[in-house]
Amino acid sequence: MQYFKIIDTACKDVGLEFDEKKYSKFIKYKDILKFWNNKINLTTIVEDEDIIKKHFIDCVKIFKFSPLRDISNVIDIGTGAGFPGIPMKIVNPQIKVVLLDSLNKRINFLNQVISDIELNDIKCIHGRAEDFSKDIEYREKFDAAVSRAVANLTVLSEFCIPYIKLGGYFVAMKGPSVEDEIKESKKAVSILGGKIEDIIKIENDDLNHNLVVIKKIRRTPNMYPRKAGIVSKKPLK
Repeated sequence: MQYFKIIDTACKDVGLEFDEKKYSKFIKYKDILKFWNNKINLTTIVEDEDIIKKHFIDCVKIFKFSPLRDISNVIDIGTGAGFPGIPMKIVNPQIKVVLLDSLNKRINFLNQVISDIELNDIKCIHGRAEDFSKDIEYREKFDAAVSRAVANLTVLSEFCIPYIKLGGYFVAMKGPSVEDEIKESKKAVSILGGKIEDIIKIENDDLNHNLVVIKKIRRTPNMYPRKAGIVSKKPLK
């Protein structure tokens, strides 16, 4: 129970309950992450306390945007080692979660985590964000999309906004300096049917991050996202 208090404090700070069962899931997750990290590159953060603070608690802080506490479903775009989707699921288990990643090795890792820590109503899909958001099963079907440091906000918006229902949210976890990204992304966000609604500062020890909150106010035009590769090479301006 070495790290129970710091995770419990982070959960209380965002209005969520924490208990020993959830703590056990986090510790198992940490151990699986460290084991798999010896085989595939999942994280450069490898010390136990750093994993807890810089990954798990950082992800829990996404609930500083309080509407996320009451959503039914969320898609995590470019989830990597499961951040923020798996920590979100652990601390708020009623949310249905989809984890999307383009690397099959990471999908295998994520499925192992989901099985070993016994998470329900969470699934992984292997593929590119540009492709799955054209699928009727996924397009505009989510209360929220989340992503953690995958790309700049202009590119990320084209990846993520097509998945969100009208009235839903895209929450991008960004570093301490986001002003230029936000300015550059405003036109793209508008084209895609979104509006930047809030920027929430997150303080977590020496990590100071921002949550950029985009609300979906119009349907995304059918032509977006564009074909794989084009989104990054020719960002919307």
